[in-house]
Amino acid sequence: MTAQVDYLAVLFTTTSGASGDLLGSDEKELLQLVWQLVDVKNKKLGRVNNLLIKPELSNLTEEKEETGEEVREEEENGSSADLVSRATNLESALNQFHLRLTNEVNSTGAGTSVYLCTDGQLHIRQVIHPEAAGKNLLVPECFYSFFDLRKEFRKNFPTSDVKALDVHFMAESLNVPVDPPAMLDPAAMLAPEAAVQQVQTMASIVLALLSEPLCHMFSHPERVSEKFETGTCSKMEKVCDNTVIRARGLPWQSSDQDIARFFRGLNIAKGGAALCLNAQGRRNGEALVRFVNEEHRDLALQRHKHHMGNRYIEVYKATGEDFLKIAGGTSNEVAMFLSREDQVIVRMRGLPFTATHEQVLDFFAQGEGPKDSCPVSGGKDGILFVRYPDGRPTGDAFVLFACDEQAQCALRKHKDILGKRYIELFKSTAAEVQQVLNRYSSAPLIPVAPAPLVSVLPTVSLLPPPGSVRDCLRLRGLPYTATIEDILTFLGEFTQDIRPHGVHMVLNQQGRPSGDCFIQMTSAERAFLASQRLHKQVMSGQRGVNSRYVEVFPCSAEEMGLVLMGGSLSHTHAHTHSRSRSGTGLSPPPCKSRRLSPPTYSFTPAPTVLPAEAAALYPPIGQMLLTPRPLPPGHAYYPPSAQLYMNYAAYYPSPPGSPNTVGFFPSPSPLSSPGGLVRMPGLAYSNGVKDLINAMQGYQSPAEVGPLLSSGLIGQSSGDVSLMPLSPLMTKPGGQYLDLTLL
Repeated sequence: MTAQVDYLAVLFTTTSGASGDLLGSDEKELLQLVWQLVDVKNKKLGRVNNLLIKPELSNLTEEKEETGEEVREEEENGSSADLVSRATNLESALNQFHLRLTNEVNSTGAGTSVYLCTDGQLHIRQVIHPEAAGKNLLVPECFYSFFDLRKEFRKNFPTSDVKALDVHFMAESLNVPVDPPAMLDPAAMLAPEAAVQQVQTMASIVLALLSEPLCHMFSHPERVSEKFETGTCSKMEKVCDNTVIRARGLPWQSSDQDIARFFRGLNIAKGGAALCLNAQGRRNGEALVRFVNEEHRDLALQRHKHHMGNRYIEVYKATGEDFLKIAGGTSNEVAMFLSREDQVIVRMRGLPFTATHEQVLDFFAQGEGPKDSCPVSGGKDGILFVRYPDGRPTGDAFVLFACDEQAQCALRKHKDILGKRYIELFKSTAAEVQQVLNRYSSAPLIPVAPAPLVSVLPTVSLLPPPGSVRDCLRLRGLPYTATIEDILTFLGEFTQDIRPHGVHMVLNQQGRPSGDCFIQMTSAERAFLASQRLHKQVMSGQRGVNSRYVEVFPCSAEEMGLVLMGGSLSHTHAHTHSRSRSGTGLSPPPCKSRRLSPPTYSFTPAPTVLPAEAAALYPPIGQMLLTPRPLPPGHAYYPPSAQLYMNYAAYYPSPPGSPNTVGFFPSPSPLSSPGGLVRMPGLAYSNGVKDLINAMQGYQSPAEVGPLLSSGLIGQSSGDVSLMPLSPLMTKPGGQYLDLTLL
């Protein structure tokens, strides 16, 4: 946008900290404003003005006093500069600057259009605006547009690097007389007289650019965004990697407006502030911010460890892909919801699943007086419920309000009751709306299994039959420090009824005790008697600490085996066996610990899976199921080198081989074709054919058919699916242990 420029106010600032290219990077307070007016049309210079600013931090008192003494000394010596020796606070200093500059322009009478001109971007973007935002001060309008003297100089000398330019280099290139530069430490504070000299040199450079032969025109000023604009971002949009940063350490209640305030002075792209959420949908203290160009991104990186309130914020580089993962969206419903600009978003969490639009409107409309009522902008159109892909509500919703005052009024209803639940309210952002909707609607919660490749296989339930013998015990609620010895001490007289290798500890996904244990007893009568006597008795962990009462239930070997092999028995299923307490509670979490069985542990021959009548309906698979070939005695169940992970571990009295009904169903040699395909989801990307062969060598597969690894579009293993022609793994009458997915 072309601007008409009548006057240029050459401005220079100093802080109590670093100067030069490090100006503003240490978050030090502003101490001095020095400026000189340049008449563009008449090519004349005004007087030099100096305005001192009193810092608020107590540790800067000595520096302020030293600065004041130097200024008074210059006044006594009759300095030509119009120095103001009386220091004032930042708000008064900014207002005085604007007032004095306006009066000087009006007194000249050659025009009214005036713009600031600085040596680089730091004085405006990294000093004045950040400090004013941190102190909640309004900045005069003249600080929102300025000319960068380095960029204007580069328009006439294109070979120059903007970052390498300085005042002395520009003065020498334009043949402007200037004193030789003194060796200054960038980390040290600049002296007041040096600031005055800088302004005078910059004003001479401006006159040289305006004069012949250059006759430069100042027409395109730099702009500082006055307000952060919210908006949406499509996943198809291209985001440059050099414009994105990651901010870490944000307060959990911060919003996108707080992030924009932290980066005040830098131009953030529309909708460019995206708060990150953790796996539970709560803010994790991080945000991705997208700026309009690389220059503003580099300035943002200089604010590393600057403070937001009492917390320092870490700033790092990020990529455009990271930003799109958080802020990108494709839902038309969300786009319509966020298309209303100048709206404040409030997130509702903990809604009843039956909540309706009318109930939400009534929730915000109720109150004792008009001040407590906060109408939703747009009525029902201003409410967006978050739902799962199948349409079920998640308990979250987003609500629009017309202004920040109404949003603050709504937030005062935090933890008020709607129905029978209290509702949590948080100020939200457009990027958070996209992120929450993407989290719940981008993929189904339960992956949909592919269509079966072998349609002739019978449908088999994975749950044990309800008529099984309950000759096992389940102990629930064990202290996490409980050992095998503690369990044996707790069982007391029933220890002698434990079968060999009959104690099985259940571990969680991290390989730690889950508080559950299964015990195989010699008879169902002893298991029932033990549950009657020991139920809710107290057990102590190691060294007598962490005492807890333990629940004891009888269960069957099939139920125990299903849980230990990674399955779970729901509360409802357990109730189908019996309405008493002995039939409840079989739902421990799955675990993934290494199987401790020795490589030479042998198993009894496996019985047939299907009766002969049923097997005749499914040739040749039925023939194989009728004649499963057991492994010979002493054969290694798992090779010692195989890194296999089963779903249980036990230690008493030696590594067990339970569940004792696990069998092997290799296909007989006369079988002409493979019986089926096994799908192995969740493989690591590094798994190869050798790993699959080691894992499945307990089963026999046709030698001429090897494993089939599913690969992605780029030729790498996808880690999602592996297909191996194997004889199908079917259930047996004694129990079901289908650890793989049969296609």
